[in-house]
Amino acid sequence: MKPVILTSDSVCDLSEELCRSLNVKVIPLTVVEGEETFQDGVGITPEQIYERYEKEGLLPKTTAISPQEFLDFFGPLVEEGYEVVHLDISAKLSGTYQNACIAAGELGSIHVIDTCHLSTSMGLMLMEGARLRDEGKSALEIAEHLEAFKARLVTTFVVDNLEFIWKGGRCSGVTALGANLLKIRPCLGMQEGELKVGKKYRGTMEKVYEQYVRDVLSLRNIDTRAAMLTHSGRVSEETLAHLEQLVRELVPFEKVYVQRTNCTVSSHCGPGTLGVLFALQA
Repeated sequence: MKPVILTSDSVCDLSEELCRSLNVKVIPLTVVEGEETFQDGVGITPEQIYERYEKEGLLPKTTAISPQEFLDFFGPLVEEGYEVVHLDISAKLSGTYQNACIAAGELGSIHVIDTCHLSTSMGLMLMEGARLRDEGKSALEIAEHLEAFKARLVTTFVVDNLEFIWKGGRCSGVTALGANLLKIRPCLGMQEGELKVGKKYRGTMEKVYEQYVRDVLSLRNIDTRAAMLTHSGRVSEETLAHLEQLVRELVPFEKVYVQRTNCTVSSHCGPGTLGVLFALQA
């Protein structure tokens, strides 16, 4: 049986430290800001994106990873004798999954999974895959398990305003204008690979965060092994510490990982976005 390596696109939003500890490799999406092109997280930060938008009104575009980029990424791994299990952002949000499949078809020994999710829900899938890899499971066994596991994931987050999501083409201008004028803080969630609007909150973001956390963690049958407290920046350390403590009080998670979104997710959701992501029991 070939050794297995787990990979993902950069939308998984895991820190470099956590990726190293899991022994997973990440391939970045491309961020285009004006005439400049960057790799997600290389040479540009979410805070720089926010600052430029506030000064110049310039919001970057993100582009899918090309088939050739995937060939360059996967090729050396296959040559080294690995069988690859690769995770991508929902195919309904990006062409990255389809391009990974094209490259996998040329190289072989690669199992590409449409996670139907984004951000650190993909990170939870990587953790689950790493656990199975370390148990000696084959790439096929890991891929089949993750295909089932993704249905158990709960991916939601609250946003400060809908301006970034609207300009990124994820909601209508009328919806964004109405929500912003009324100071509504919507909860967005992934359903069947698409972003859907859920409960709408009002009030200061600190109060909204707390109510959202209480709401989302009121679900039954939560898998208590791990949760992701994920934010897009401009959330105070004091608020994050309070919310992490609240998460731990509401559900006895073995691990709560505080993670910050990379440039791709940040450029679409804007500052102040926060979510608690986890899985349900099988």
